[in-house]
Amino acid sequence: AIGDPAGIVSGTTKVTKDPVGLKIARNTTKLLEELGMIEEGLSMQTGAGGTSLAVAFYVRQRMLEKGIKGSFASGGITGYFTDMLEEGLFEELYDVQCFDVKAVQSISRNATHHAMSGSRYANPYDKNVVDDLDFVILGATEIDLGFNVNVTTDSHGKIMGGSGGHSDTAQGAKVTVITTNLVKYRV
Repeated sequence: AIGDPAGIVSGTTKVTKDPVGLKIARNTTKLLEELGMIEEGLSMQTGAGGTSLAVAFYVRQRMLEKGIKGSFASGGITGYFTDMLEEGLFEELYDVQCFDVKAVQSISRNATHHAMSGSRYANPYDKNVVDDLDFVILGATEIDLGFNVNVTTDSHGKIMGGSGGHSDTAQGAKVTVITTNLVKYRV
């Protein structure tokens, strides 16, 4: 129904409980640690999928253990990132789309949770947020035999979904990691 906030959130915007997805997330966090990405002032974005958000969960744990604070997180913002902001783990959030009720509530009350336009987010002809990302963690619906990460169309040209900031962040961030299972039951 129009105006019903319960329809904002979906099952894909929650940290996965799948053991394989959690293992991928732990290994991704180890990779980020080895690359020196989990350091004071880090900037990051994740996709809103369960495995990507699980990486944010493990990065959060490392930030707490190391006593570090990130400069910003960006993209489509979930309550998970608003919690990290309110815990003092980030100085700011740059939000191009609120993905759940918690994010909507945060942007209306938190002065360091900023709404931004798609142009401010990823305009290739102007200063944008994605070019300042240290790392981005993205999912994939399919990775084809040519190692193309497909999120909008599959390898046969069939439309599968929307890409959000996938290509923009992959181009702009210093490090891009795609987290996905080797085999998926439906693809």
